Amino acid sequence: MRNRHLKYGILLAITACLIGCAKGSSPDNKEEKPPEPEEEPKEEVSGNYTNPVFEPILADPTVARDPSTGIFYAIGTSDDWGDGKGHRLMPVLKSTDLVNWTIVGDAFISKPAWKKERAAESSLWAGDLAKVNGMYHLYYSYSAWADANPAIGLATSPSPAAPFADQGKLFFTSEIGVPNSIDPLYWEEGEKKYLFWGSYSNASNQGTYGIELSADGKSVPDLSKKFKIAAGDFEAVVLHKRDGYYYFFGSRGHCCDGAASTYHVRIARSTTLAGPYLDKDGKDIRERGNGTLFLQGNDMYAGPGHNARLIADDEGTDWFIYHAIDKEKAKVSSGATRRVLMLDKVTWTDGWPVIEGSSPSVTEKPAPVFKKK
Repeated sequence: MRNRHLKYGILLAITACLIGCAKGSSPDNKEEKPPEPEEEPKEEVSGNYTNPVFEPILADPTVARDPSTGIFYAIGTSDDWGDGKGHRLMPVLKSTDLVNWTIVGDAFISKPAWKKERAAESSLWAGDLAKVNGMYHLYYSYSAWADANPAIGLATSPSPAAPFADQGKLFFTSEIGVPNSIDPLYWEEGEKKYLFWGSYSNASNQGTYGIELSADGKSVPDLSKKFKIAAGDFEAVVLHKRDGYYYFFGSRGHCCDGAASTYHVRIARSTTLAGPYLDKDGKDIRERGNGTLFLQGNDMYAGPGHNARLIADDEGTDWFIYHAIDKEKAKVSSGATRRVLMLDKVTWTDGWPVIEGSSPSVTEKPAPVFKKK
């Protein structure tokens, strides 16, 4: 009997609720007002931010903006984030302001099959995203750790939000004659297209090199015509052109030793694309040990480096995007180094780029300013 009364009571309550809802009445029997219209977006997207701008991992970031939508896309090295979703093949993020990032997916559906040496261990690293002849090109490194014959490949897509179609290799280390051939950077100069690349090694012929690409940016017509711009203690080259100078940003040290990482960024500049690139002391960075310090670790973050291209906001302020390691959270559960995505403002003093304190910011800072599209 008690159960029957209980069921009857529940039925009455549900019926009353349905009647009230049908009348559009609120619980106090007052007619609900229609929702207020949403406010128009502000003319500028700005505010404050605190590092990191994305976590747990987006190592070796490359960032490009879609000019038709104003959306930024960031692509990082393949990694297992320790979230149970396995190995991500070059994860892709998107943002409208360089501060708030969301996950799009992976750049690759599957690992390309053209690399046969140490194929099972090899993965896709340290790419560079650029728009070339109306298509997005993703130049990427393909190697295993301590690989004797890494390669650089190319994949293309009409949009960074869609999976990339692999176009195969540009060259293997053994073909180009540069040890540890990874860390590509695409560059356009007038009618010509170039690729810069190179990673840390003690070999005598190691260093950062440049070479001319074909008109479509998909191949290297002559592998013998490479030119050296930096010594073998640099990697992760990024170039930036400003006021008649080409600025070289290169990372040095051990990238992935967790809280003990010694990674940092040094700079130099040249009046020509092919160099020589000289540091503030006038020393040529084709000699080991040269380069002016630009960014190093601090008490909170270790190993800042492997930056993307500098990006200017709509007020003309340049921003530096890179990875670093939170010393208190240096690893994820998969064992991968927890290289978070970082953002800091660049100012220019006496013709040289500067980050405040020459180290990652750890307090709230004014964010980049972007006008709505």
